[in-house]
Amino acid sequence: MSRVCSITGKRPLVGNHVSHAHNRTKRRQLPNLQKKRIYLPEEKRFITLKVSARALKTLNKKGTYAVLKKAGLI
Repeated sequence: MSRVCSITGKRPLVGNHVSHAHNRTKRRQLPNLQKKRIYLPEEKRFITLKVSARALKTLNKKGTYAVLKKAGLI
């Protein structure tokens, strides 16, 4: 499974490590993804999502059902 947030669509970024001598090598910055099991009281079931920490804050603030519906997961 790829490293992509189900809600926000965050993906790994690509950049350079730059040493003190200014040598450059490629690096990846991975998003902070968590695998979470979330209960939907409206549908009386659990779903498992791979979401970023930012998306978890959004779920808590706006409500699970509203965010998932906007993301097209329900």
